[in-house]
Order: sequence, then structure tokens, then C-alpha cells
Amino acid sequence: MSDLEHAVDAVINECLRVRDGEAVLVVCNPVTLGLAERLRGAAGRAGAEALLAMMAERATHGTEPPAAIAAAMAASDVVLCPTQQSLSHTAARREANEAGARIATLPEVTDEMLARVMSADMPELRRRGAAVAAALDAASEARITCPNGSDLTLSLAGRTAIPDAGELHEPGAFGNLPCGEGFISPLETEGGGVLVVDGTIGGIGRVREPITVRVEGGRAVEATGEEGARLLEMLRAPGPEGTGVAELGIGTNEKAILTGNLLEDEKILGTCHVAFGA
Repeated sequence: MSDLEHAVDAVINECLRVRDGEAVLVVCNPVTLGLAERLRGAAGRAGAEALLAMMAERATHGTEPPAAIAAAMAASDVVLCPTQQSLSHTAARREANEAGARIATLPEVTDEMLARVMSADMPELRRRGAAVAAALDAASEARITCPNGSDLTLSLAGRTAIPDAGELHEPGAFGNLPCGEGFISPLETEGGGVLVVDGTIGGIGRVREPITVRVEGGRAVEATGEEGARLLEMLRAPGPEGTGVAELGIGTNEKAILTGNLLEDEKILGTCHVAFGA
């Protein structure tokens, strides 16, 4: 088997544990059709009734799929979404989960990325993810510092962390692949300081120079440079909730490298990322 075939097999048989007789739906765009067909084929070989639905690309992440695809998602046991724009934060995904579907989203995935990052040591990935989640659960606050000048404190009081190690076995399970992090949603009304971003910004890619984001009362209020201005523009576009601190995540995947693709970059072992939004 090639590295990509091994990765596809891991997604279907290890992460989602597709079973004989299950209904599996793979949602893709034209550019990801080749990978989608591989995933559908592997699901079929596992005994599932595997279908493929292709839709046009959307303008932004989080835009809803067509109504017919949303209905098919809710009627499926397993849904895989190798799409350019993420379906993670859509009503269609939430409603399919509520109906019991196990869902993996793979936004902006490439064959090379999936083959490499899914070759990680999966048992060790599960151990690391659980350890990170346990540490976040036990803490009342997190403080992020780095040599570039980050000094950001976030409240974790009363919040529960989640390990992301590709274990999407139970009805209603949801995660994205490739996997590899532990994450938590800090209190959105608290937290402050500065975060110096020297890796990747979603929707922008790798930063040309470090961007300093200032946080007050749990909201991003200022960011330096041209890319910082673009970040604030994106966050403010949906309304005031867009600037709220929504996630703190710690990467655990030893195969992930900095590429400018957020799906991979947020999984890099030993890095942290902060998400803003609703």
C-alpha cells in the first residue's frame, strides 16, 4: 500500500470504524474529487453503502451545503467532508451529528498532507491528546508566553477540554482529520494580554512577519501590520461575537509541519493556537 492508501484506510477503519451495512456519505468539491473517490472506495470495501456528493466551492468557510446534501448528511451513519471550505461550523453538520452521524471534516486537505500527517503514531497521539486535555481540565487559567513577546492569560474555569486523536467511533462524534491536538473553549468574557502570531492565520496563511494581537476582556481589539488588519476585518465581519476568544489548542502530531494550511499547522507537536469567533 502507498502512504496515501494507508492514510485512507486509517480514516475509514481506525478513526471512523466504518461497519458493514452502514450508510456513508462523502461530500467533496471538484478539486478534491480524487481523494473523495478513494475514501468512498475504502468505505465500500469495509461493507458500507458508500455514496459521493460533489458540490461547488463556497465563498467562505462555514457556508451551508445545498439542501439536498444537508438532508443526505442527516440520513447517513458516517459523513466525510474533504472540501476546500470547511463544513465544520454549519447547521448541516450540527443537525447530522444530532441525528447520530459520525462526522469527519477535512477542509483544504491534500493527498500529500493526509498521507504524511495520518502516518503519525496513533496510540501516542491518543496518549498525548488525553494528557493535554487532562492538564487543561485541571487548570483554572492558561498563560501563553513565548520568546517573541506573547503574554496572554485566558480563563478556563468551568470549561471541559477535548482530545482530538481521531477517535470518531460513537454516534454523534465529530472532529477534523488529520488529527492531533487537545483543545478547550476559554471563557469568552475574560482574558487579556498579547499573542504574537508567527505561524499561520486562517484565511491568510503563513504570516510574513510576526503579528501582535492584543486581547482585552476576552476579545481581540487590536492587531499589528497589514495581515493583522486583515485578521480583524475577517473577525469583525460577522458581528461583535467574531472577535471573542473561542479556543485554545495544543498540537500533538509529530508528522505535522508548518505549511500555511491551518488544518495541518494547528496540529504541529508542541505549538499552541488560539481561535476567535462565536
